[in-house]
Amino acid sequence: MPATPEPQTPDDQIDAFRADVLAGLAAAIPAVPARWLYDRTGSELFDAITRLPTYYPTRTETALLETVMPEIAARVPKGLAVVEFGAGSATKTPILLEAVAPSAYVPVDISGDYLEDSAAALDKDFHALKVIPVVADFARPFALPEAIAGTQKLGFFPGSTIGNFVPRTATDLLRHFRELLGTGALLLIGMDRAKPVERLLAAYDDPQGVTARFNLNLLERINRELDGTIPLDAFRHEARWNDILSRIEMHLVALRDVEFTVAGQPFAFREGASIHSENSHKYERRGARLLLLAGGWTPLAEWSDPADDFALVLAEAQPNRSAP
Repeated sequence: MPATPEPQTPDDQIDAFRADVLAGLAAAIPAVPARWLYDRTGSELFDAITRLPTYYPTRTETALLETVMPEIAARVPKGLAVVEFGAGSATKTPILLEAVAPSAYVPVDISGDYLEDSAAALDKDFHALKVIPVVADFARPFALPEAIAGTQKLGFFPGSTIGNFVPRTATDLLRHFRELLGTGALLLIGMDRAKPVERLLAAYDDPQGVTARFNLNLLERINRELDGTIPLDAFRHEARWNDILSRIEMHLVALRDVEFTVAGQPFAFREGASIHSENSHKYERRGARLLLLAGGWTPLAEWSDPADDFALVLAEAQPNRSAP
């Protein structure tokens, strides 16, 4: 049986952030993992993005949840523990909690302040529900609370966050969820569908500039937390559609030749070079199911909105089989 990981501390978080940023900026194709976009400011900006007219995923998924939740609840045993990977959404999470009547709710998020506020709001609305927030990077090993050790679990991974991971790491993440939640657990996951490029680009580069501020906030966070000297006016936000990989990419593009330091280490970017900060992969039906199966989850049911813009899939961690 694997050893239980120690609880993550603020020092662990800053060490991981520093390591990812230094390695990412020095890479042949500079990139910083998308999870570091979500400090308190980043989380608040993302909430603002979800309310923009051009950003369809949140309102589409929310409406879909409200429509199909009776069907989902009928497939989910009462009294299980809901483990949400990412701080609870003020709109989506209550829909699920009210319908499935869990015995406990465990939101897991890397942003401690934002997680605390989110958990407190849900605790106020669901007085009888045991709310146990866990500050952790859900993509890395962490321990679930002992209070839910003997309880069947429902993982909740909405918002198409799985699309932020390339297929290899998405598969690893799903396997990590399976090991964490255990055989017999269920997973309710949201996945965004491919659609016309113009609509996708508008969703990730809004006219109001909120997504640009969200992306550029990563540089502000690096300067603040890692003693960075990045000139913020030297970079701009850019959203790109990568057709061969079926994904939207977010980049921070250098507007001029620029030099700076992070944690005392020097970096230089030429004009036009970029830091790749986020992916959002779009999945068709068969691709989504294959990804889940590769991650150890057997799809049980699938729902989509009338325009087939977004999908919810309920899957189960069935016992491993040695043969078909």
